[in-house]
Formats: sequence, structure tokens, C-alpha cells
Amino acid sequence: MRCSRYGAFSVPLSLPEYKEHQHIRYNPLRDDWVLVSAHRMKRPWQGQVEKPSEENIPRHDLTNPLCPGALRAGGEINPDYEGTFLFENDFPALQPDAPDPGPSEHPLLQAKSARGVCQVMCFHPWSDVTLPLMSSPEVRAVIDKLTEIMKDLGATYPWVQIFENKGAMMGCSNPHPHCQIWASNFLPNEAQIEDRTQRAYLREHGIPMLVEYGRLEEERKERLVLANEHWLVLVPYWAVWPFQTLLLPRRHVTRLQDLTNEERDSLVSIMKRLLCKYDNMFEISFPYSMGWHGAPTGCHLSEDCSHWQLHAHYFPPLLRSATVRKFMVGYEMLGQAQRDLTAEQAAERLRNIPEEHYKLRDQGPSSVK
Repeated sequence: MRCSRYGAFSVPLSLPEYKEHQHIRYNPLRDDWVLVSAHRMKRPWQGQVEKPSEENIPRHDLTNPLCPGALRAGGEINPDYEGTFLFENDFPALQPDAPDPGPSEHPLLQAKSARGVCQVMCFHPWSDVTLPLMSSPEVRAVIDKLTEIMKDLGATYPWVQIFENKGAMMGCSNPHPHCQIWASNFLPNEAQIEDRTQRAYLREHGIPMLVEYGRLEEERKERLVLANEHWLVLVPYWAVWPFQTLLLPRRHVTRLQDLTNEERDSLVSIMKRLLCKYDNMFEISFPYSMGWHGAPTGCHLSEDCSHWQLHAHYFPPLLRSATVRKFMVGYEMLGQAQRDLTAEQAAERLRNIPEEHYKLRDQGPSSVK
């Protein structure tokens, strides 16, 4: 038996065998490890059971502050918008004029300035229409607007984080289809980690990490979920969340604003296909947190950021059913991330799910605006 910093190992198992037993997998993008324990899916569940997601959402409700014509908490009345709608967050986590905390008094008590802006963008005027139920032109309008915002805020701020929390299970406080954009004068932790690991990989191997990884997964196919001319969707080898996916362009692209017109159209198609699969898994509006990561902006626009590859992360919490979720507690908080379902099992399940949305099967395309 030999030992390493990750524990003792006996005789190595063959590739098919190890996937059926507990093992750890390396995440080169975050420079950390995840414990995979596939056998734990057999254990009985007596833990918390969530309420099913709300399906009967009013299409338009003036008491909902994201609806057209509604009064928001800050006293503003929304316009009667018919497409996307962008506004400044009424409760921003970042503000552009925050004071500087000054010199740190001790190495263990450090603080730095945190300035920025927080925006909210509604995808659609109807509260009951999520991205997979929107028409392709409507989703394209969302992507175009986000690209415009990224370019605008990225001219000033080093990091612009686009993210969507979908569903109350993922902390979303309003069911109306929307996302948030937080621009900051600093690189957040995850951005710093991905910048460091991708830079090191390019320096050592001569190719951007996620460019090579996308090609590798496309060749092997066991974790590939969807593909089209310009994009790949896969369950990453190092996935933590049960049905986590990674959305990658086939071409080397560093930022959202660098996508071609054809790549944006292909992005619309593959996003709708993925999100329909998610919803069809348990026939609910599938909860997740997702976000885009690309090369830093602002003062970094003039730097060589060729080590970056644009990508989007999807982190859905559901594990066994519409009401049983994965919790990141205990060992995950104190040791390292752990998952019960292997990435290969999750990818196979997602591949086999139909792409026609369950709400539209008996209604036809006319049910989508």
C-alpha cells in the first residue's frame, strides 16, 4: 500500500471499476478535489423533503415588483416592457461610491475597497415563461442584451458577473424570469482561482485548459450531454452538484462579447435544449444557479488573457426527485465536496431525457409566445 497527501491507496482499479467505487477526482479549474461515492445512492432517504416548485404562477401581477407596470421597493414604477428590462437593483450588494476602509491594522484583519454596481434584468414580461419556454428570438434578445451589458460595464470594471438563481430552492426570491449582473472593482474568489489555474495550464501545456478539455470530452463522449456546431454541454469529470453541467464554445473565445452572430444563434438552441432536459427530468421548473465566466475586463482588457476560455456553469441541487436535494453541509463544509452520483451516470441520464418540454407535449408550439 502506498500513501499520498490524499490518503492510502491499494492496487489501482481499472477505469470501469473505479467509477463504481468511492474515489476522489481532481478539478483542475479550481485546483481542488471531490469525493465520489456512487454506492451511497442506494441508501434510504429520511431527510428533508422540499415543497415542489410553484407551477401556477400568475402571468401578470401588479404586486410582483418585476412585472410590467408594477411598483418596486425603491419607489420606481416599471415601464410596460415587452421584451427584456434592465434596472438598478433596489438592494445592491455593491455601490459605486462606497468609502475606502483605509490601511489594514493587522495582517489577520485585512480589508480593501469594494465598489461596483448591481443590476437586474428581466427576461420576459410574463412571470410564467422561463427560458426553455421562451421562443428562440426571445432567448436571442436575452443573450444580446447580456452581451451589451457585459461590454458596457466591462469597459470600467475588472469583473462583471452574470448569474441566474432559478427557483426558491436556490434562493430566488421572485419567480419572474430574471438574472442579476454584479460588476466589481475587484476579482472575486472564483475568478481569481480560475485565472490562476488556466494561466498555469497554458504555461505548462501550451493550450488553454478548457479548450483542450472540451475536445477531450467530445472525443470520449461518456460525459457529453449535448453538442451543436458551436457549443458543447457536458457534465464535468469533477462535477460536485448531481446534474451539474458545463457549457463550452468549441472555438477559443475569451469573453461573451467575442461571440459571432452564428455562435449566439447556436447558443440559443443549445441553452433551450439543455433547460428543457432539466425541466423534463422531474417535470417541474428545474431549480439551479448558473453563471458566465470569461476573461477579466476593465484594466485587464489590454492584457493577454488567452489562457481564458468563456464558459457557463449550471449548478442544479436536485438529486433523487423533485423534492429531494443535495445539501452541501458537514463533510462538504469541513472536508471537501462529495457527490453520490458519478458524472458519467448523470450525463447518461441527461442524454436520455427528451428535449421537447413537458408542458408543450400536448399543446403544440402555439403555447410559446
